[in-house]
Amino acid sequence: MDTMRERFAAVTSQLLDEDPRLAVVLAEIGMDGFTGAARRHPDRVVNVGIREQLMIGVGGGLALTGMRPVVHTFAAFLVERPFEQVKLDFGHQGTGGVLVSAGASHDWPAGGYTHMSPGDVALLDTLDGWTVHVPGHPEEAEALLRRAAGAGNDKVYVRLSLQSNQAPQPVNGAGFLTVRQGSPGAPVVVAVGPLLDNVRTGTEGLDVTLLYATTVRPFDAAALRAAVAGPTADVVLVEPYLAGTSTAAVNEALADVPHRVLALGTGRKELRRYGEPHEHIAAHGLDPASLRSSVTAFTGG
Repeated sequence: MDTMRERFAAVTSQLLDEDPRLAVVLAEIGMDGFTGAARRHPDRVVNVGIREQLMIGVGGGLALTGMRPVVHTFAAFLVERPFEQVKLDFGHQGTGGVLVSAGASHDWPAGGYTHMSPGDVALLDTLDGWTVHVPGHPEEAEALLRRAAGAGNDKVYVRLSLQSNQAPQPVNGAGFLTVRQGSPGAPVVVAVGPLLDNVRTGTEGLDVTLLYATTVRPFDAAALRAAVAGPTADVVLVEPYLAGTSTAAVNEALADVPHRVLALGTGRKELRRYGEPHEHIAAHGLDPASLRSSVTAFTGG
C-alpha cells in the first residue's frame, strides 16, 4: 500500500493535468514527487527553495489571481514557522488555498522536535474559517484532497500521516461516521483519522458508541449530539495531535447536556529520545492497550 504522501503527489500531479486553475507551491521538501508534473507544467509547480514564509506568500499571491494553490511541506514548516503569513496572506487577504502537511506529530522521530508539530490543528484553531481534514488511509486522503482541490475559495488544511488504518472508510468530508453503536446512553468515543484502528482494537468488547472523524473542522456537533442518547454523557476524544484540541468543540456541542470529557492525544511534554513512531504512539498512551486502560478507568469499565 502506498503512503498518504505518495498518494498526495500522484493525485495532485493528475489534478494539475486536469485543472488549469491548480498550482503547487513547495519549499524543496516533496519536490521529487512532482518531477514529472514540473516538466509538464513548469509555470504551475513552483519551488521557492528553503523559504517557508515565502512559500505561503506565493500561495496567497496565486490565490489573489484566481488560482487554487496547493502548498506542501512538513507540518512544522507549513503551519508553525510561517504562521503569520498563513494568518495574513490567506485569512486577512480573504483568499483560499489548500495546505497539505506531512510529518506532524511524530512520524519522523529521527528528525527531532524541529520536525514535529503536534500543535498544528490547535494553532489553526485560532484562525477563522479553516476546514481541517485528517485522513486515516491513503484512499481517504485521495478523496479529501480531491474535494479540497476542487473547492471554490475555501481555506483547507489536509493533515497526512505515515500511520494508517488497515481499511478505508467511505468519507466525504461532510461529518463523522458511526463505526460501532453502543447501547442507549453508552459512552461516546470519537476516534480521529489514523487512530481509528487502535481505538477500535482498544475498545473491543466495551459498551461504547464509536464515531470516526476525518473532518474535524468544522466539528460535527450534530453527529455527536445524535450519539448521546441519555440525559448525561461521557465523551472520549482520541486525537493524533495535541490532547484536548477538540475539547472546546465538544463542550460547545453539548452545552445543554451535563457531560464529562476525556481528552487523549499527544502530550505537551517533549519526548527527547528519537525512537520509532510506534514507540511515540505508545509513550503518549495511544496504543490499543493504553487506550483501553484509559477508557475503562474513565467510564468505570
